[in-house]
Amino acid sequence: MAHQPEAVLEKNLIERLSSNGYSRIILKDINDLENNFKKQLEKHNKVNLTDDEYKRIRNHLDGGSQFVKSKKLRDKYELNRNGSVVYIEFIDTVNWCKNIFQVTNQITNREGRYINRYDVTILINGLPLVQIELKRRGMEIKEAFNQIVRYKKIL
Repeated sequence: MAHQPEAVLEKNLIERLSSNGYSRIILKDINDLENNFKKQLEKHNKVNLTDDEYKRIRNHLDGGSQFVKSKKLRDKYELNRNGSVVYIEFIDTVNWCKNIFQVTNQITNREGRYINRYDVTILINGLPLVQIELKRRGMEIKEAFNQIVRYKKIL
């Protein structure tokens, strides 16, 4: 049985997602990912954020368990701006088609002695919500699972 290299699997998956409305973007590293998130958050909410406001939003999202974090993504963040309040939405759960869907691949993140390269990442409003680790046919699925577990420990 012939096998496909992972690069071909990636290409095919990205093409399929692109044909279904996902925007294909190139993000090289975590800094690009961070910049894209800010840009998409501003676009989705039709607002320009100062660096300080964005930092407050990031601090809000960073804290808590996975359950708490997922709840935060469904809620709106109350951003106080010079006496007024702006509600920042992370994901539109009612009108889901108004979200910004993106796909990228091979984002690199250096953590200590490890260099992690994520195969395919799906982003919603700039948030990297799905990370897909591809393995060519014949590889043990446990290898992909162990890789994801290692990524989780690092992040």
